[in-house]
Amino acid sequence: MKYFNFGKIKYEGPLSKNPYSFKEYNKDEIIMGKKMEEHLRFAVSWWHTLTALGSDPFGSNSMTRKWITTDPISTAMCKIDAGFEFMQKLGIKYFCFHDRDLVEEGETLEESNKRLDIVSDYLLEKMKETGIKCLWGTANLFNNKRFVHGASTSPNADVFAYSCAQVKKAIEITNKLGGENYVFWGGREGYETLLNTDTERELNHFALFLKMAKDYANKIGFKGQFLIEPKPKEPTKHQYDFDTQTVLSFLRKYGLEKDFKVNIEANHATLAGHTFNHELNMARINGVLGSIDANKGDLLLGWDTDQFPTDVYDATLCMYEVLKNGGLNPGGLNFDAKVRRSSFELDDLAFAYISGMDTFAKGLKVASKLLEDKVFEDNIKERYKSYESGIGKKIDLGQVDFEMLNDYALKLKEIDNVSGHQELLETILNQYIYNTK
Repeated sequence: MKYFNFGKIKYEGPLSKNPYSFKEYNKDEIIMGKKMEEHLRFAVSWWHTLTALGSDPFGSNSMTRKWITTDPISTAMCKIDAGFEFMQKLGIKYFCFHDRDLVEEGETLEESNKRLDIVSDYLLEKMKETGIKCLWGTANLFNNKRFVHGASTSPNADVFAYSCAQVKKAIEITNKLGGENYVFWGGREGYETLLNTDTERELNHFALFLKMAKDYANKIGFKGQFLIEPKPKEPTKHQYDFDTQTVLSFLRKYGLEKDFKVNIEANHATLAGHTFNHELNMARINGVLGSIDANKGDLLLGWDTDQFPTDVYDATLCMYEVLKNGGLNPGGLNFDAKVRRSSFELDDLAFAYISGMDTFAKGLKVASKLLEDKVFEDNIKERYKSYESGIGKKIDLGQVDFEMLNDYALKLKEIDNVSGHQELLETILNQYIYNTK
C-alpha cells in the first residue's frame, strides 16, 4: 500500500516554483570536500512524523493517518511501511525512535518487549532492503503514569528498576538495528518543589543509571555514541539536565564525561534562555557536540512547540559550529519537529521536511563560505591580539600571578579599548546570507 501521493522529491534550484522540490538541498553538491548529504545526515523523527496526530495541551487529535489501525502490531508495521516510503521519497537516509514510537506498549513489560522484537525484525528487513539506517534510539520514560515522579530519579525504587529494564531493552533494539547513537532525554528527571525532594539522592541515582547503561552497552557490544539531551523545563519545573554546561558539570562530578556527549535541540536552547548557537558552541569547545535535534520554538508561546526550522540565520550559525566541530558523524540532524495542528493533510509533512532540509542546506553553504573567507576568525583574532605578545601572552601561558599583574597595572596610565563592531559583523553575516548561492 502506498501512503503518500507525491513522487520523489528532487533538487530543482532556488528559482523553482514547484512546492514538491528542493530549492537549496542538492545532496551531491560538494561543500568543503564532502557531499552535502554527508555534512547534514538528516533523520526522520518517528514520534512527530508518524506517531503525532495533532493533539496539544488544549485540543485533541486533528489528524487522520492511514497507517493507524485498531491493532498495535498492525499499526507498527504500517508505520514502518509509511516511514520508509516517506524517507525514500525525500532521500533521507536515517531515522530516530523511542521504543514506544515503534509499537504501543503492552500491559506488561514482557509483552512490550515481545512486541518490540516482532516489530524490530520487520524494521530490520526494511533497512536491509533500502539501505536506510538508524541514527539513534531511545526509551520513552515520561508518558506512562508510572513516571509521574521521574524515572531514574523517581523516589520509588520499583520505578527506578523498571526504567533500567526498559532502557536495557531499548539499547538492545538500537544495537540490533545498528544504531549509531543512543540518546538519554530525561523527560521527567527533575523536580517540582524542594519540600519533598532529596536532590542529592536523585542525582546519585541518575548517575548510577547512566553508568549501568554504559556498562551494559559495552557488555553486549554496542559501539554507538551515548548522548544526553539538555532541556531546562517542561514537563518538570527544575530539570536536572538544564543546559549543556549543567550536563557537563554533572558528568564531570560523577566521572562520566568520557562516556557521554550531548544532543542539542534548538527549542530547548530557547527555553533555557540561550541562543541555539550558544548551546552548540558550549558543546563544541568542550568536545561534546554529538548530534542535533533540528527544530525551532515560538518566542511568543514560550513552550516546546517543536516547529520545523525555517530560520536561515539560525541554521547558518548552527552549521558554522558544526563545521568548526569537524562535522557530526556519527551524529546527525534529526527533525524533532511536527507540523502544526492545523496542517493535517499528509502533503504537509512533505512541505515541512522540504523547508527544513532547504533551510539547513542554505545554512551549510553560507557557513562554509564564512569559514573559507575567515570572516569571524580574522575579527576575533584582531580583537584578542593583546594576548599575542607582552603581558597578554604571559597571561595565556599561565606565567603570571597577582603580584606580577599588580605591578604591571600600577604602571598603566590609561587603558584603551576598541569597538567590538557587533553591528558591522551582523551586517556582514546578512550579506553572506543574501549573496551566497
